[in-house]
Amino acid sequence: MDCVRHAGKAVKSFSVNENIHNKLQEQEMKVAISTEGKNVSAHFGRCPVFTILDIEEGKIVKAEKIENPGHHPGYLPQFFHEMGVNCIVAGGMGGRASELFSQYGIQPIVGITGTVEKVIDGLLNGSLESGESLCQPGGGKGYGIDKTECDHDDSIHES
Repeated sequence: MDCVRHAGKAVKSFSVNENIHNKLQEQEMKVAISTEGKNVSAHFGRCPVFTILDIEEGKIVKAEKIENPGHHPGYLPQFFHEMGVNCIVAGGMGGRASELFSQYGIQPIVGITGTVEKVIDGLLNGSLESGESLCQPGGGKGYGIDKTECDHDDSIHES
C-alpha cells in the first residue's frame, strides 16, 4: 500500500516499514510531522508547527520546525510538494486532503499519536504503524474561526 486513503472510512492499521522504512534506508526523503508541543498533532492542518526532517540513508541530516503557513483547501499539499516533502505524518486528516497529498506524490500517514521523538524513532526503525484518522470527517473545518479545538479525544496526547 503506497498511501493511506480513507475518505471518511476506517483505515486498517498497517506497518509503514515496507513502504517508508525501505525508502528511508535507500534514498533521500523529506518528512513533515504535524506538531503540537512535543506531540504529533491530531489534525494536520491546524497544528501550530510542522517538524521537517531531511533523511539520507536512514539518518536524519537536518531537522527543523516551521510555523504552519496556513490552512486553506489545497494549499498545504502544494506547499509541501514545493519543499520536496515525500511523506506527511499526522494524527488526523480529511479524505480530500489525503487525496491531494497523494496527487502530489506525498504519502500521508495518519492515526499517529505520541511524541514526535517516538514517531521519528518508529519511522527510522520501521515500527511506526498507521491507523484510523483521529478526526471525524469535517472535524477540522472552521477550527480557529468558529471552533477553538478539533473534534478529537484529548487523551491521545502524552504529557
